[in-house]
Amino acid sequence: MQTIDNFNFAGKKAFVRVDFNVPLDENLNVTDDTRIRAGISTLKKILSDGGSVIIASHLGRPKGVTEKYSLKHILPTVSKLLGVDVGFAGDCVGEEAKEKAAALKPGEALLLENLRFYAEEEGKPRGLADDASEEEKSAAKKTVKESQKAFTGTLASYADVYVNDAFGTAHRAHASTALIADYFDTDHKMFGYLLEREINAVGKVLSDINRPFTAIMGGSKVSSKIDIIQNLLDKVDNLIITGGMTYTFTKAAGGKIGHSICEEDKLELANELVRKAQEKGVNLVLAVDAKIADSFSNDAKTDCADVDKIPDGWEGLDIGPKTEAIYAEVIQSSKTILWNGPTGVFEFENFTHGSRSVGEAIVEATKKGAFSLVGGGDSVACVNKFGLADGVSYVSTGGGALLEAIEGKTLPGIKAIRGF
Repeated sequence: MQTIDNFNFAGKKAFVRVDFNVPLDENLNVTDDTRIRAGISTLKKILSDGGSVIIASHLGRPKGVTEKYSLKHILPTVSKLLGVDVGFAGDCVGEEAKEKAAALKPGEALLLENLRFYAEEEGKPRGLADDASEEEKSAAKKTVKESQKAFTGTLASYADVYVNDAFGTAHRAHASTALIADYFDTDHKMFGYLLEREINAVGKVLSDINRPFTAIMGGSKVSSKIDIIQNLLDKVDNLIITGGMTYTFTKAAGGKIGHSICEEDKLELANELVRKAQEKGVNLVLAVDAKIADSFSNDAKTDCADVDKIPDGWEGLDIGPKTEAIYAEVIQSSKTILWNGPTGVFEFENFTHGSRSVGEAIVEATKKGAFSLVGGGDSVACVNKFGLADGVSYVSTGGGALLEAIEGKTLPGIKAIRGF
């Protein structure tokens, strides 16, 4: 398989799929350029070789051309970070894009307009009436799929080389993330530096494991993490289940959880996961106490209680001090650590302590030689908020892509280049 380091881009035009789906404020200014910065090294490598780049990304979830989702809003940030005056094509497959891509000279860069302005990027029909028949839906889907081939072919025609550096969308079989790879031979398609780093990081926590291996799974719903938990039970030594899921497990064991969030229809599933952990010899670590509140508010009255003895009218919004100590001991004795999901409602300042303590324990373990991977939007937001990102081994840029990789799924954007 071709690698970006081994390829000389001199005189070549590279179509680079990045994930520059960054947040914008009300004035359409970039508020967090993390994802853009993460992709700059790939672009700079191509330009420094004497190649040119056609940069492609999506922004948001537009249903057609939408001004607030135009990539022209990120152009100043991309130009500044890349150190090049990046050109812009106000369409991704129109005549302007074709002409500007054809005119690119070595060392020049062009940013295409939002790929998702076209239904063909995702291969999903738009504008169907809510009461559309199955026949109408099928016909619309077929039409989009047929035009998707032409759309993909147009994108591919701009370049000599395809580089996928968009891990955040690697789990989607979209035109620019998977289908386009078929237009390039093995020697002219490759991963960018970011995607290489993501693949290596996931590999270290799923395949190249230094034990003990601890996974910390947070989140509000067991149902959204069930596949990940099932896969991890075959790999980890310790599994910390935290966040809102805590209270489903607690109630399933007969505990009193007050007004805490709970999936009533997943109680038996929670007990089944406890049994599976026992069968596989996995140390399943659950909270023993909680920081509780009398309402879902940062300004609520708070107290601490045993997690299975939360009074009526109160709800758990974070872990308590006893649980923090238990988690920290497990984490700091680990050699491989995966963290996905906070311990509580970290958006409320009064309920950040648990998540911060987990992050700090991961940093301490990392200092002692552990490999630590933090992924998933809220976990990444946590380490950034607490200034801990530099203290962990790797912070993933992928949300859904990381979760699907952890579940053991094959990601289309990776398979398209690697073949598996």
